[in-house]
Amino acid sequence: MKTIEKISRFAGTTFTFWVILVAVLAYLVPSDFKWIGAYVVPLLGIVMFGMGLTLSASDFKEVFRRPKEVAIGVVGHFVIMPLLAFLLAVGLHLPKEVAVGVILVGCCPSGTSSNVMVFLGRGNVALAVSIASVSTILAPIVTPLLILLFASKWVHVSVESLFLSIVQVIIVPLCLGFLIKKLFGRQASAGTKAMPLVSVIAIVMIVSGVVAGSQPQIAKTGLLIFAVVVLHNIFGYCLGFFFSRLFGMDLAKQKAVALEVGMQNSGLGVAIASASFSPLAAVPSAIFSVWHNISGSILAFIFSKVDDKKGSQKDEKVAV
Repeated sequence: MKTIEKISRFAGTTFTFWVILVAVLAYLVPSDFKWIGAYVVPLLGIVMFGMGLTLSASDFKEVFRRPKEVAIGVVGHFVIMPLLAFLLAVGLHLPKEVAVGVILVGCCPSGTSSNVMVFLGRGNVALAVSIASVSTILAPIVTPLLILLFASKWVHVSVESLFLSIVQVIIVPLCLGFLIKKLFGRQASAGTKAMPLVSVIAIVMIVSGVVAGSQPQIAKTGLLIFAVVVLHNIFGYCLGFFFSRLFGMDLAKQKAVALEVGMQNSGLGVAIASASFSPLAAVPSAIFSVWHNISGSILAFIFSKVDDKKGSQKDEKVAV
């Protein structure tokens, strides 16, 4: 088990490298990876099951302890990212399927790796976990309604179908993981040591399957989609940071909100696009999955070098 834990830790710290490597390979030799596209939904279910194994009742204490701050993060996430996606789609006159794909990723809950980035950036991890957990739980209701609001300009949207898809790939495995942890605590805690490795493999496979399946479309519109994804993600970080600052949060909380707003559960975007729309609509989510892990790592490094001077001064006064 110690060996698995070490491998798991290594896979987690080098996650971005593996995503980029496999995405490039899937693009160059799509025939070797295309078959994975049929397993996107169960693979995302495995990732969410792993997230469920790590959840505990204490993760939701922040919701009751600081409901206003959690609400600000969740509202910021579900307002800023979908609205940004819509404005980019309209402003840049994106092709229909690309526009729908960008909006899909914008309407998803917080990303599965955002909490790690907040920790690395010396942000408020408790707040980040609560924002990610609440946004994920609200996703079956909020995400379909947001997609209906912003994407119906381009395609017909079935709210009921989207609701059932999100419950299937997010809520059911998440709850199952949470229940197993409750019922089999010791065994589950041993299993969680291997989950980062399993999650990395699953996410890498999802990205490779989508890239391989959409390789011809990526060759035509890849640069455009990449540019939109980068703008969407960076604007999300910036607006999330200043949105939380507007409400008087300290720097550690601003870091948490910025990363939780800017990072998306892009695997869900891939699953929804594959099940309800088109392969090309899944491409923005796949590219987002690669990019936001790169940008999140960079931002976390920058954040780790920035301290709250006011907070430090307060600590010094208390010490004196």
